[in-house]
Amino acid sequence: MATYARAERERLADLLVAAGPEAPTLCAGWTTRDLAAHLLLRERRPDAAVGIQLGPLAGWTARVQRGYARRPYEELVRMFRTGPPRFSPFALPGADEAANLVEYFVHAEDVRRAGPDRTPEQVAAPLADALWRRLPTAARLEAGRRSPVPLVLERPDGRSAAVTRRSGPAVHVTGEPGELVLFALGRGARAAVTVVGPEAAVAALRATVPLPPPR
Repeated sequence: MATYARAERERLADLLVAAGPEAPTLCAGWTTRDLAAHLLLRERRPDAAVGIQLGPLAGWTARVQRGYARRPYEELVRMFRTGPPRFSPFALPGADEAANLVEYFVHAEDVRRAGPDRTPEQVAAPLADALWRRLPTAARLEAGRRSPVPLVLERPDGRSAAVTRRSGPAVHVTGEPGELVLFALGRGARAAVTVVGPEAAVAALRATVPLPPPR
């Protein structure tokens, strides 16, 4: 079975090396060093990673992340490229692919699109399909949770996924799977997607979810 998460880990590590330790990312306030530290914390320190989602533990998470960030940048990238240690939950069979494919694809684009190259990534069809399979769950947890209006994500070939249970006129966001993943995880301002819906519904969505600038 293809391991797309492994390939995206390698791509992200290569982008981190090419960018250097102090390059900007699309993660607000984070340099590439901060992002590398976050990636290591997430898979090597589950005791601290819970603070990513749980506000009361965010201070502990930040302290551990700063500790990683003080290490040599080359060491951070090398540790990330190596993969999760044996005791990490991500080392369980299938866990890396299930939990990290979307994470690494988005963070790779966080590095790439913060630089001069902001063009859409050319995503091979098998990887696009793998991202599409994981998109509804990721979107419901992020853009779908924040959206005040019904939200439908659509591929150019017509396949679609509704990611909210709101009532009222729906907003349709169309793009390739990789671009829809970026939109769903809060990078919509840099994603190559088309947003169509009633003016009031689109305005309500724009107030809560990043969208591309109006054309």
